[in-house]
Amino acid sequence: MNTTGTAEVAVRHILSDKVTGGILTPKTRTITWTDAHYVVKRPPSGKHTVELTCTECSASLLAEVRDQSTTRTLATIMRVVGALCLVAFVTAFAYAIHEGGKTLPEGQSLPVLFSVSVVTIFVTFVAAPVFYIRGRNYNGVSILDAPKPRRGHRIVPVRVVKKVPPTGR
Repeated sequence: MNTTGTAEVAVRHILSDKVTGGILTPKTRTITWTDAHYVVKRPPSGKHTVELTCTECSASLLAEVRDQSTTRTLATIMRVVGALCLVAFVTAFAYAIHEGGKTLPEGQSLPVLFSVSVVTIFVTFVAAPVFYIRGRNYNGVSILDAPKPRRGHRIVPVRVVKKVPPTGR
């Protein structure tokens, strides 16, 4: 239910965080939580602060809600930056392969741009998916700094599950 004037979010409260396994078996991390769904109203322009309450521990959380046009703009910018990081990754990778495959005369070193391309490869390998996924999941609602009793909480967007009609055979 994400109409233009609202955003649907969930306040998550972490109940347990266990790590099992070890030397002979693979480590497995299990996090369990409860969540409460809220529909927050967006401001016509700018941003405003809303108070959400955790149903598990009754802690009040402050969240900042942005207007629809700013939210859409920021999400688009993050996706574009992710795509540009992908282009930079491919370009730097191709350049590194091109320059790294050359046989140089004795005493000559690779150009400085080669080391810049190697750093670019490592940075954009992480940055491209982070920006793209963050842009896809951005809904304009974010938690403000939380003091000690509120730190075990997150505010996450609620995904609408699309039902696929059964196919008749």
